[in-house]
Amino acid sequence: TCVPGGCSLSALFPVQSQLDCALDDAATQQEKENIVNEYLERLGEKEDLKIPDFQTGLEWLNTRGPLSLNNELSGKVVLLDFFTYCCINCIHILPALHQLEKRHTVKDGLVIVGVHSAKFPNEKVLANIRSAVLRYDICHPVVNDSEAHLWHELEVSCWPTLVLLGPCGNLLFSLVGEGHRDRLMLFADCALRHYGKQGLLKSHDVGIKLYKDSLPPNILAFPGKVAIDNGSKRLAIADTGHHRILVVSLNGQLLHVIGGPESGRKDGDVTEASFSSPQGVAIKGDVVYVADTENHLIRKIELLEGKVTTVAGVGAQGTDREGGAMGTTQPISSPWDVTLGTLGEKVQDNVLWIAMAGTHQIWALFLADGKLPKVSESKAGVCVRWAGSGSEENRNNSYPHKAGFAQPSGLALAPEEPWSCLFVADSESSTIRTLALKDGAVKSLIGGERDPMNLFAFGDVDGKGVDAKLQHPLGVAWAPEQSLLYVADSYNHKIKVVQPKSKLCNTLAGTGEVGDTLGPELIKTSFNEPGGICVGDGGKLLYVADTNNHQIKVLDLVSKTVSRLPIITECTDSAPIRSVPSTKAPKFPKSAAKKEMAPVSVAAGQTVVMSLTLSLPEGAKLTEEAPSCWTLSAEGTEWLLDHQVTTGDITDLSKPLVVSAKLPPEFKESPSDPKLTLAVWIYYCLETGSACTMKAASFSQPLNITACLGEVEEVTVALAHAF
Repeated sequence: TCVPGGCSLSALFPVQSQLDCALDDAATQQEKENIVNEYLERLGEKEDLKIPDFQTGLEWLNTRGPLSLNNELSGKVVLLDFFTYCCINCIHILPALHQLEKRHTVKDGLVIVGVHSAKFPNEKVLANIRSAVLRYDICHPVVNDSEAHLWHELEVSCWPTLVLLGPCGNLLFSLVGEGHRDRLMLFADCALRHYGKQGLLKSHDVGIKLYKDSLPPNILAFPGKVAIDNGSKRLAIADTGHHRILVVSLNGQLLHVIGGPESGRKDGDVTEASFSSPQGVAIKGDVVYVADTENHLIRKIELLEGKVTTVAGVGAQGTDREGGAMGTTQPISSPWDVTLGTLGEKVQDNVLWIAMAGTHQIWALFLADGKLPKVSESKAGVCVRWAGSGSEENRNNSYPHKAGFAQPSGLALAPEEPWSCLFVADSESSTIRTLALKDGAVKSLIGGERDPMNLFAFGDVDGKGVDAKLQHPLGVAWAPEQSLLYVADSYNHKIKVVQPKSKLCNTLAGTGEVGDTLGPELIKTSFNEPGGICVGDGGKLLYVADTNNHQIKVLDLVSKTVSRLPIITECTDSAPIRSVPSTKAPKFPKSAAKKEMAPVSVAAGQTVVMSLTLSLPEGAKLTEEAPSCWTLSAEGTEWLLDHQVTTGDITDLSKPLVVSAKLPPEFKESPSDPKLTLAVWIYYCLETGSACTMKAASFSQPLNITACLGEVEEVTVALAHAF
């Protein structure tokens, strides 16, 4: 329909439905292009199909300011991507959008705009959308249409929906759902050619400014999952944003780094292997299984052999909802979590359970011959669906194939009686479900409601069964000693605890608000979309992947205290590992203060401690959304800082920032003019008004290397700076 304010998609459907039918019948690419070109010619003769502009006052990301169809986007072919960041189908189309952006630039006349129309209340918050934009490496403008005004005006009905506009903001095409890569490329190519020939395209810049370019460095980036091997006392961490797996000791000592920092898809030696946004991890002894989510693969890391192999998936998104082929020939879709289990009594750990978020199912990868209940015998290497019809539903059923899940994203195994089940964090239905190991029956534990089609029964309510409410939970962990289930209630920014017998769910930790505080009590600790959780020390400790805070938090359930797990990057392991790449620091401004300190005498083996007192202008405070940071460098003599932490966050200016550098026990060469440089980036806002700024400063400390300084182990240098 067209009204004075603009047209909606219903005005486009009659003409595009004829186009779609004609394209389905076309045999060659040239035929398809001819059909689309004729369609564009016909559209030019119709009413202009112009849509309403973006509302004023909306929040924008990846731009220097708001964009308008009448100004900045005039003269461009514009692709609107209506998405909500929790949605696996929306995530699935991002590779096609990345491909399209490489194929046609803004200068060529194409601009992609993500229109974020939230499903969950948590997704309306700009900071949370910003985290998702960074997590999924979205490099085009995104507008936070939190009240879905444009969604309603255009009569959009589902996520994802793509709408292609001509250079006057006029409707051309729409594509609903995923799986339309070829047609999207065809439509975009033809539209750019058509309007280019007419001279209606403009090559101007639209003011894109990527937020990721100003980010401070961090050892972890959006860690998705964390798993523990209580036998070897090691943690496996999916460092999702850095496309790698870290294996650390329980005190945070880094033992292995596999993959990263860029995404890729390579097997082989651990020093060369690569992943793409890995999520689930399962560690047992010297073997780590990985849900390599955006590669649509299951990978196996053998730490002793130092190699990575693919054990399931073909490297492209699959649509098969049955499975049954050998792992490396079986296409799979967005595996989000994995956990080891045992079927039968003969062979331990003979199956890897997979939360297949992309097809809304639970799958099994057989590591040895075995048999699923109600399914025929399977050979080692077979990858097969066990539960879930593939329809996105909250449907419980005593027959596993008739049950329905909605983006299952977390698994926890409880093999012992009376539980004998898999606990499933079913994120899009906001429920925790059970899958019985004996017969495959799928039942509700907590959350959601009884209508299997209602995926909007979410909230933040403690209680029993369906009276309890969650918001997009991503992780579950089982504590067998206490018979308790712990839940990462991601969009409520909480950790909850469930008693499966009574189905009682209570908040254990978290304020319910986004933050990064450590108590003083569990309930006063704050998280930011925690996505992974595991249980250690006989149920006394919880390790939480606090995803958007880029860290692992440790909850001590005995002392009721919380701490951050420090990742200690000095590697002592003898196995081949990849050195930890430092994340890109913000660009150092020309106007930044640079201070040269007086030389200090030091000897080999000593620790140089730089104690820096920083003060802000009166009435200013640190900006939480853009964490301040520091870096330590030794230009020209980088070996002075080998295997040491050279970056970190600054969260508190009430006490000095203390940065230590332990010099090597002996110098292999006599360094020429050695010096350490401590640089800081401080983001702060004035409490009165909304003025925010970023300031930087560097402090160069020359070192006089002497033969011996007696028994002194540390040399402390006091520094101070006022912004």
